[in-house]
Amino acid sequence: MKFVTAIIKPFKLGEVREALSAIGVQGLTVTEVKGFGRQKGHTELYRGAEYVIDFVPKVKIEAAVRSELLVQTIEAISKAANTGKIGDGKIFVFDLEQVIRIRTGETDASAL
Repeated sequence: MKFVTAIIKPFKLGEVREALSAIGVQGLTVTEVKGFGRQKGHTELYRGAEYVIDFVPKVKIEAAVRSELLVQTIEAISKAANTGKIGDGKIFVFDLEQVIRIRTGETDASAL
C-alpha cells in the first residue's frame, strides 16, 4: 500500500477528485495549505498599497491506495492538475505500513 500526497493549485481540486474517482480511489483527505517553491510569492495592490504575499494558497490532497493503483493515481493527478505553468505542485509517495478501519476492525487493503 502507498500513501500519496499531492500539493496542487486550489482551482484544480475538482478535476483531480474526478480523475481519482474514475480510477477507483475511494477516499481523499483535502487540506487548504499555504506555501511557496520557485514562485517565491507575488506582489498585490490593495487600496493603493502594494504588499507582498509570501505564501501562495494551495490544496493538499492525501490518499491511501493499493500498490497496484499507484501508477494510475500518479498519472491521474499529474494530468488533472497540470496547467503547464510554474506552481502546478508536486506529488509525494510514501510506503504505508498498516491501515485499520476503526468501525469494523478491517486491516490493510480491505480497510481502504
